[in-house]
Amino acid sequence: MSTGTTSAITNGATRAPLPPPPVPLRRNWRFQALWAGQAGSTLGLQIIDTAYPLLLLALTGSSTLAAAFGALQIGASVLFGIHGGAVADRYDRRRILIIGDSTRLIACASVPLAMALDRLTVAHSLLVAVVIGATIAYTGPVRLLAVRSVVPPEQLRQALAQDEARMSGAGLIGPPLAGALFGLGRAAPFVGTALTSLLALVVAVLVRFPGRPESQAGDATAADRTGGTEDTGSAKGAALAGYRYLARSALLRPILAVVLLINLAGTAMLLPVMVVLRGQGTSDAGIGLALAGEAVGALVGAVLVRRLHRLAGPGVLLLAVSWLTVPVILAPLLPGGPATVFAGLFLVGLGVPTLRVMIDLLVFQQVEDALRGRVIAATMTMFTIGMPAGMVGSGLLLDHLSPAAALGTVAALLAAGLAPATAGRTLRRATWPDRTAA
Repeated sequence: MSTGTTSAITNGATRAPLPPPPVPLRRNWRFQALWAGQAGSTLGLQIIDTAYPLLLLALTGSSTLAAAFGALQIGASVLFGIHGGAVADRYDRRRILIIGDSTRLIACASVPLAMALDRLTVAHSLLVAVVIGATIAYTGPVRLLAVRSVVPPEQLRQALAQDEARMSGAGLIGPPLAGALFGLGRAAPFVGTALTSLLALVVAVLVRFPGRPESQAGDATAADRTGGTEDTGSAKGAALAGYRYLARSALLRPILAVVLLINLAGTAMLLPVMVVLRGQGTSDAGIGLALAGEAVGALVGAVLVRRLHRLAGPGVLLLAVSWLTVPVILAPLLPGGPATVFAGLFLVGLGVPTLRVMIDLLVFQQVEDALRGRVIAATMTMFTIGMPAGMVGSGLLLDHLSPAAALGTVAALLAAGLAPATAGRTLRRATWPDRTAA
């Protein structure tokens, strides 16, 4: 009888209709709308990150003050990052996005308004930097979670590839657009940033997506996977659960450390590169085009992700991109001016999409939704925590050293920091999660 029952069940399962295929990603209007809002938000940040140092250099002539905007912006993002992840896991995510985008729109619009009234001050500019950094801490994790909530699992890799195009496209368009707008008038880049912030806010208001994380069952599962002692809800210290998750992994610790070093060095080289190119007579638009080399490389590198993942493990790829960054830092000192800078950044950019997808595979996709906001926030914070020091440090170096000596110092410090991770076996022996499972 059991055999007959089994056969009936099997035949019934065979005759059962297959579930309908998911809507193609190009027709998933919620994803595409969220993607457009995120693209606008990212483009606005790219414009302002390039325009503000140019503005502060023009207003004050101080390299340190020019670097202070980015340092304060990223510093505020790091400072509020712990709370931002906890908020994303506890409160309505769509409401967080609306509040954050509204706040950033007001802050960005205040700059051209102050210029029109001839009331813009350095203190006002630096306060805007803090506000923008704080909004990134709250909206950044939510934007990543929103994309995942409207895309079926089988389309997630395709969605991530399109998201890489957003990041790379904004990085490509933003710097030269900022330089071109700055050439039209000092207020023009900031008007553009306010408009992109408005686009992001409109999308957040119009598009509905699952606003709350999975409930208590997900919390319990996350606690089990992270050691059985985490309360991912309201327990004391729950805001630090994402950091504890990362700290327990022997592989994630060196990955985070190496990426932190790359971001620190990349940020520290930005201002000296601008000073070198400007000293060579390069226009503001030309500086923006040179700095867009990484974004162009990332657009090309997006199609190489699968090939590079098959070629080597995550740790080897990370180390390869990291060591390639060392000579690229010195590219502005070689003949060719902006063309050489563009080429060097292009080579580094080829590996950027691979590293971003690597982080998604090794970290974000391995975490339960109830904890994911805090893990994303913790990862973003660890990646950026050294960037304020890089910005301020580059300004201080330029106040005491020549641009060439400043770039040489940054390259030497990066090489010294990469040596221990390269000598160790953890990164060199790391494998992809799907290979480990196989």
